[in-house]
Amino acid sequence: MSNETVLITGCSSGIGRATAAAFLDDEWNVWATARDESDVSDLRQRGAATAELDVTKPAQCRDVVDDVLDTEGRLDCLVNNAGYGQAGAVEDVTTRRVNRQFDVNLYGPHRLMRAVLPHMREREEGTIINLSSVAGRVSTPGQGVYSASKFALEAMSDALRGEVDPYGIDVVLVEPGPVDTSFAKRLAAELEPLESSGAYDRVYRFFEDFDAVSGGFASNDPEDVAAVVLEAASTTDPSARYPVGQVAWAMTLTRYLPDRFRDTVVNFLYGLA
Repeated sequence: MSNETVLITGCSSGIGRATAAAFLDDEWNVWATARDESDVSDLRQRGAATAELDVTKPAQCRDVVDDVLDTEGRLDCLVNNAGYGQAGAVEDVTTRRVNRQFDVNLYGPHRLMRAVLPHMREREEGTIINLSSVAGRVSTPGQGVYSASKFALEAMSDALRGEVDPYGIDVVLVEPGPVDTSFAKRLAAELEPLESSGAYDRVYRFFEDFDAVSGGFASNDPEDVAAVVLEAASTTDPSARYPVGQVAWAMTLTRYLPDRFRDTVVNFLYGLA
């Protein structure tokens, strides 16, 4: 595997960092990126190439891809991991915050996919792995904006998969459930500046009491997700989707329940908070 090259976004912590480490252990040429390049200096010491990359900046996205290709001569896999969660009731989240959520979680991956696809089409091979979420399959109160960005990423990935299949390019969605990372802290931080209408206290109580309501159920380590990403990148015939963890599998199955029944279950759980 030592000749293959992967570009990974959002490597400063959590899933991105664990994914970079997994690819390094498997002897890939790893390009680990973050908004602050100093946050991935330890990955450079381990052998990764590093670069500053804010996925909301189009020129920076193009420049990083060009740097990879100029240096390595090839790019076999793109892992779109950078992202964050905007929590809050739909009414309470401003349109400006909705736009920011989509800019990072959807437009960022789109910028990078556009940058890498001409190279992958020319070589007639490559893999694009988009980090989605179980929230990209099932939306629940308080996560409408985040889920919308992930639902959109899933739709875009599904369309792209059919478009690039004739060129030998694979498009994969990885859908983790709860993961033990700083993501939850960022999610909570996004709640603090919101001006609540006061109409959705049960939603916010659920977020505050989530561990008690869920019983701390089945949270995965970042390394669990990283192992799935590496598997998807390494196989010659990857699946379209990889749910990660018990919660992801269970929540995915609820999509096949009648909406009214699913809403009743959700209302019951939120009522426990």
